Amino acid sequence: MNNKTLIAAALVLSAGAAVGAYRMFGPTYADVVSADPITVKEPILANVLAATPITETVSGSREVCENRTVERRAPERFGDKDGMVVGALVGGLVGNQVGGGRGRDAATVAGVVAGGYAGREIDRNHAGGRRYSDTVRDCRVVNEPKQKVVGYDVQYALEGEVKSLRADEKPGSTIQLGERDKVIGYDVRWTYEGQSGNLQMTEKPGQRLPIKDGVIVLSAEPATPSANS
Repeated sequence: MNNKTLIAAALVLSAGAAVGAYRMFGPTYADVVSADPITVKEPILANVLAATPITETVSGSREVCENRTVERRAPERFGDKDGMVVGALVGGLVGNQVGGGRGRDAATVAGVVAGGYAGREIDRNHAGGRRYSDTVRDCRVVNEPKQKVVGYDVQYALEGEVKSLRADEKPGSTIQLGERDKVIGYDVRWTYEGQSGNLQMTEKPGQRLPIKDGVIVLSAEPATPSANS
């Protein structure tokens, strides 16, 4: 056997030994049975482009008040014109005490006239009978139509499309259109030579996962599964 034949035989034996060593000491894998997504709810937000108010005419009322000036008179000492009446009675009684016969009658009449005049002057000069101005406030309810905002026509942009909707209240810079599920990870179940376990991963796995000493090996995120024999 020449040298070339010996070298070729040696290479074959070396290759076979490498394959055997890889099978014995190389990585082993667990089978992925399931990978269920883990989700949370997140709002669907759109950018508001415009919000135009929608109005309608409704009946309304409001109170209108104004001030006005009125003339008043302070209370009289004896009541309105009572001073003249009382003065006439007093004057008549006094005149009746003077003289006799026709002279007494004349004195009585003169006393009535003088007393009435004196009583009227007393009423006029008395502060209680003077007139003065006063200000009063009058209020009334008037009915009138008015414009009422009943909603808003909202124009918004979402994922490159411009759409519109009607909203009861004026939105801000964004408007929520609902909710959607957001995947934040995966609940993975695996099996390996009669063992099984679960772990959580941020990325969806393939069909197999590397395992060492019963523990799944993850380069980016190590996890310790719960093994069930």
